[in-house]
Amino acid sequence: MIRLAIFLLLSCAALQSMAQTYPAKPIRLIVGFVPGGGTDIMARAVAAKLAETANIQMVIENRPGANANLAAELVARSPADGYSVLMMSTSHAISKPLYKTLKYDVEKDLVPVAFVSSGAMAVVVHPAVPAGSLSELIALARGKPDALSYGSAGSGSPEHMAAELLLSMAKVRMVHVPYKGGAASATDLMGGQIQVGFNTMPVAAPHIRTGKMKLLAVTEERRSPAFPDTPTVAEAALPGYAMPVWYGLMAPAGTPREAIALLNREIGRVLNEPEIRDRFTTLGVAPTGGSAEAFGAFLKAEVAKFTKLVADTGMKVD
Repeated sequence: MIRLAIFLLLSCAALQSMAQTYPAKPIRLIVGFVPGGGTDIMARAVAAKLAETANIQMVIENRPGANANLAAELVARSPADGYSVLMMSTSHAISKPLYKTLKYDVEKDLVPVAFVSSGAMAVVVHPAVPAGSLSELIALARGKPDALSYGSAGSGSPEHMAAELLLSMAKVRMVHVPYKGGAASATDLMGGQIQVGFNTMPVAAPHIRTGKMKLLAVTEERRSPAFPDTPTVAEAALPGYAMPVWYGLMAPAGTPREAIALLNREIGRVLNEPEIRDRFTTLGVAPTGGSAEAFGAFLKAEVAKFTKLVADTGMKVD
């Protein structure tokens, strides 16, 4: 009993010390895609503001591969000390039912830290494509099966899922061209190597405004505040369609609650900064925030949703 009491006292002292000193060094923020994609843009926006307002330094590490699963596995296997976190996205909720040989479990090996943002994806085409609306694009694809190619951030990515759901509901075919991130897909769309793109709004928005991409519809249930005149996919052609995208921070299971609480609190403050809210709106996403527990409940529901969707569509990674 005496040894147990001493152990508990020492443990409490260690936790109190951590709460006072954490973070004592830069935190690795792992991103599973190449620089310039939606996940990367969100990570850098949050990291820059944390450094400015809370003196919390985060070092961005881009570890692309396997639809961000390599990055998630890296964080899941990292020491649970609060110094390695993952900027996750919808990709990781999709991966659990889609990949049968994952070396990590997003619900067991990682724990939620903070819900960062959510928004729509953009259904875009190269300006030369003779379609001024989603209905016209569907008609074009129906008349020429497999003549159009569309790009995504990779097999099994949210963009891939959004496209396949749309093609399934519209009963048309296009050729899928997977990339290692949304930025690469967008570059080839603007260059004319592919005709159709499914891109996250942070990637697509600047190019839509400069006329390098033509926006036909957005994938969320509601219109994007960045492009309020653009219809949703459901409004434009396919009632019942909805495929939003979201971003959040996760940490290795076992990460001290004090570290998670501190990061959640400070990220919440960042998301309420007028500068961040204005920038996110321009990028077509909405700051989210809330408790780590609420984010965990949301993630569980997303995994269940995509488990059903993968089963219903018969989707497979290629």
